[in-house]
Amino acid sequence: MCNYLALGSPQKPKVSLPDSNPIRPKLGGEREDDKDGDPYSSIRVHTHLDRAKQRVMEESSGYKEYVAGLLAGVATVIIGHPFDTVKVKLQKYNTEAHGIRYKSGLHCSARILATEGVRGLYTGATPSFIGVAFESSLLFGIYSQTKQSLQGGVQSIGPQPQVIIPSAAFSGAIISFVLCPSELVKCRMQVQGTDSLVPKSSRFSSPLDCAIKTIKSEGVTGIFRGGSTTLLREFIGNAVFFSVYENVRYHMHLQLRRGSLDQSYLTDMVVGILSGGLGGVAFWSAVLPLDVAKTIIQTTSDKKSSRNPFQILNSVYRRAGLKGCYAGLGPTIMRAFPANAAAIVTWELAMKLMGIKHD
Repeated sequence: MCNYLALGSPQKPKVSLPDSNPIRPKLGGEREDDKDGDPYSSIRVHTHLDRAKQRVMEESSGYKEYVAGLLAGVATVIIGHPFDTVKVKLQKYNTEAHGIRYKSGLHCSARILATEGVRGLYTGATPSFIGVAFESSLLFGIYSQTKQSLQGGVQSIGPQPQVIIPSAAFSGAIISFVLCPSELVKCRMQVQGTDSLVPKSSRFSSPLDCAIKTIKSEGVTGIFRGGSTTLLREFIGNAVFFSVYENVRYHMHLQLRRGSLDQSYLTDMVVGILSGGLGGVAFWSAVLPLDVAKTIIQTTSDKKSSRNPFQILNSVYRRAGLKGCYAGLGPTIMRAFPANAAAIVTWELAMKLMGIKHD
């Protein structure tokens, strides 16, 4: 029986199984226990390395978004400051009980040009260049990075309000702390020019003189007069601005793709002009009454006057009606479209030149 089994029975051939743990070089970052029983460990290591590389690239491009925002701020001031000067004068003088009344933004512009020339339209531009450039850098940089953080690195198909609104509102709140002192100096410089009731002996000789005298007479907190109103304006306004901008931009690019039109610098510029311009108009349409209140708070000579924007607007409404709450609407809207269009086109172009992908 034993001989039968040994000689007569065909033996099963031995099948040599492949080594489940072939010798291979250990990849950088691979743990010691990865080489035992895990044939997919190298794939996971490569995935981790790719993710780490992506994070490093995102972190290294962070400062570029701030540089692009700074350039956008410079473009905004160059295009928009003359309109802003007219707006501030209308808000100051057309809401007071006594004093000059401008018939329109055009009338105000003509008065400035007749008495001060083109230079008069750029009164207070120095603090604007500093404030708006820095503010714009923070606004676009913080918005972009907050948006990326909330998205969690996931590419979105279209605009996401739950991401855009908090990102924009948060960045707007942060920049208000920069805007408030620079706008206070700018507004006080702007209202002391043509048709001002401020005696020449009491006028400021420069933005620096204005800042120093304000701090001396009102303390450090004086330079932040109107801060809560500025914060509220920027919080609401930027949520509106970026919501309109992102939606208009997305749908315009969608239509261009459906029409099989090639993407080029020219089409990107047209999209930037329209999306940025409409975003700017939406911003100021939403928050202009708050801006009127802020101008009054920051330019009043009465230190004991109310700083509550809603009390200010209530008194303006009783004195000048709804028109008073929207004083300066004409030059504001005329400024909003070109200034914000210039800001967005500059921002997007700068990001593209620096190799930053804009979703």
